[in-house]
Amino acid sequence: MAVIGFIGLGNMGGPMAINLVKAGHTVKVFDLFADAIKQLVSHGGIAAKSAADAASDADVVISMLPSGKHVEDLYVSAEKPLFEVVRKDALIIDSSTIDAATAKQVCAIANNRGLNFVDAPVSGGVAGAVAGTLAFMVGATDAQFAQAKPILQSMGQNIFHAGPSGAGQIAKCCNNMLLSVLMAGTVEALNMGVKNGLDPVVLSQIMLQSSGNNWVLQKYNPYPHVMEGVPSSNDYQGGFQVDLMYKDLGLAMDISHQSGSPAPMGAQAKSLYAMHKSKGNGPLDFSSIMRLYQD
Repeated sequence: MAVIGFIGLGNMGGPMAINLVKAGHTVKVFDLFADAIKQLVSHGGIAAKSAADAASDADVVISMLPSGKHVEDLYVSAEKPLFEVVRKDALIIDSSTIDAATAKQVCAIANNRGLNFVDAPVSGGVAGAVAGTLAFMVGATDAQFAQAKPILQSMGQNIFHAGPSGAGQIAKCCNNMLLSVLMAGTVEALNMGVKNGLDPVVLSQIMLQSSGNNWVLQKYNPYPHVMEGVPSSNDYQGGFQVDLMYKDLGLAMDISHQSGSPAPMGAQAKSLYAMHKSKGNGPLDFSSIMRLYQD
């Protein structure tokens, strides 16, 4: 069992840290919100006074932060950056979803200091974080991946070695861009059917058994009260926020431009989410784009 410093206890990070505790690891936790730390302590975590306190003497350091700026600041630019605190033999895993360029930059700085840094963003949402069924897309060397995999398996079921540094972030952007396109297309079809008198439950069942079948219909139906236990049946509360999907689509468009990869459907999805976000829906789950079509 490892001593793990976990920084960032939000909707995803909190459940991930709890699953590490359940797996028997010693988990030192820190977040800017005291209530988030208290929640982890109630599940067996150890409260740290600061990010540096959580990371010092840890075998593994895991971060789950909002953006590349936060990651770069935590490890490199802060008054007490973690790269100056962590042990030389520690493994550093950043599971934030950030731009690949920042992930590569921070990794290069770590390498120059003789430190092990990997990017390992996740897919699976809050439900997956709670259930411990997340998918991890890891950018690392073969040796780093082998070291990280047993730790990640305490939080997820599918652990992929995407490639070298930054590859995890690129894989995550590709996946989330496709998810946004699938969600927008599914909403469009459901709305059209309902507007023409079809029952959304029946239409969903038809598409599930036909060529339109996709993950959104299987696991995350966006039409209210068609599927229980998903945000659409809870007034679009919880889940993966519109704000975060919009952020991820921005990262995907950056990769598209940098690599000369055409992404017209991804660009259209970003435009749709921009319109939806502008109506004050940023905090809602991304499946709430159904309301954009209904309106």
